[in-house]
Amino acid sequence: MKVLIAVTHLLGTGHLARALTLARAFSAAGHQVQVVSGGFPAPQLNIDGIALVQLPPLRSDGVNFTRLLAADGSLADETYLTRREKALCSALHAMQPDVLITELYPFGRRSLRKEFLALLDAAHGIPRRPVILSSIRDILAPPSKPEKADKADAVIARFYDAVLVHSDPAATKLEASWPVSRMLAAKLRYTGYVAPPAAGLHPEQAGSGEVLVSAGGGSVGTPLYQAALKAAKLMPDTPWRLLIGGSDAGRRIAELTKAGSPALLEPARKDFRQMLSHAAASVSMCGYNTALDLLQAGTPAVLIPFDAGNETEQGLRAASLAPLNGVQVVKTANLSAASLCAAVKAVLHAPPRVAGGFRFDGAVRSVKIAAELAGGRE
Repeated sequence: MKVLIAVTHLLGTGHLARALTLARAFSAAGHQVQVVSGGFPAPQLNIDGIALVQLPPLRSDGVNFTRLLAADGSLADETYLTRREKALCSALHAMQPDVLITELYPFGRRSLRKEFLALLDAAHGIPRRPVILSSIRDILAPPSKPEKADKADAVIARFYDAVLVHSDPAATKLEASWPVSRMLAAKLRYTGYVAPPAAGLHPEQAGSGEVLVSAGGGSVGTPLYQAALKAAKLMPDTPWRLLIGGSDAGRRIAELTKAGSPALLEPARKDFRQMLSHAAASVSMCGYNTALDLLQAGTPAVLIPFDAGNETEQGLRAASLAPLNGVQVVKTANLSAASLCAAVKAVLHAPPRVAGGFRFDGAVRSVKIAAELAGGRE
């Protein structure tokens, strides 16, 4: 079975990380898979063994997802966007996949609807139409207007065979963040959480006993880092390490170093998940992949959900995790060195957390669902 996964991350790198985890699961099951990535390269993510096609990259202008910037930082014009669309459709025609997966679209990435619709039209036009699936996380950004959900429904009804919801329905159903129509409900396939196998211990025990501060792979999290630098001064007996994401990590580290904190600052690392197994506590935002990493590792966690630009997804996810042992949530509006120290001390003294009852086999289950749907059309 040939599988094409189309994904564009615009701010952080969580969307690409999840797409790569899916790709590895398809590959491990003996299928041919290709990931077409439309965001900027993310060197901290492992792409070994993955066939990846890089489109002319885009990123959002901060949290303004309607203003898209090209590789040189300029506003992406029609010519640039047309190059992406042609490259995306060319990848489809070259591969002639049995399964096409669009990550997030049509529930998000509306600013890229033109290229996604061109891809979907092209998929319906090839001699043997692939099974077409949408791949979405547990919690979506709720539509700001009812017509946005209606438009997504129209695209699903016209083009898609099913929607893979990467959540354990016992924990979170799509209705928690998105209006589910009768048509959409019939197409939902809950997979469980899409996570790579638990990372286990770090061979060098990196991060041991530290407060590990992270904000994903994008150029976000500056308020979190600034509060952490001050908090580290208030807890001199506890080592703090800040992992700085983004393609401009070097510049950001240089700026943050001026604060004169005892914390260690370095770029985001590929071994972050292994470091969590040894950390005394984690301080982070609450993106999908980070939340799953914390659940798998059992690390005491302080969550500062990303809420810039009226984002609500991480806040909803953090609220669902707050009842667990060793989890504290601090809203951005309440974030300070003092509030962060108090939350860290609280999770350090909390009872151990056991992640029982959660399903992390969503990637394997996604492969099975795709294979069943493709097999049913033979």
